[in-house]
Amino acid sequence: MNYNMEGRPATIFCDIDGTLIEHDTPGIAFRSDYTMKLLEGTLNKLLEWDRKGYKLILTTGRKESLRAITERQLTDVGIFYDQLIMGIGGGPRWLINDDKPDGTTMANHINLERNEGIFKISI
Repeated sequence: MNYNMEGRPATIFCDIDGTLIEHDTPGIAFRSDYTMKLLEGTLNKLLEWDRKGYKLILTTGRKESLRAITERQLTDVGIFYDQLIMGIGGGPRWLINDDKPDGTTMANHINLERNEGIFKISI
């Protein structure tokens, strides 16, 4: 698979809770005094992807009304991103995209065990 077609950087859609940070007790993450707990290798992997020029879009089921709290929490632990999409719900998620005419697959997925972290991912 070619992830960097024609010199274009990859786009990574990445969930927050249970993927970048520890998925904690439901509801506690919405408190203004809550501090996120980074999962192993999160910042190193984000820096690697940034050096490669990848676009990072964070996704979360957290409600849009919690944007300010979530943005502050992410900043406090050093997580940076290009875009934050909120309110996508907690149900299954599907990424739908078309393939290139030459057959190149343009959409892929990686499912992780909760709180496993992204440090082993190679893109």
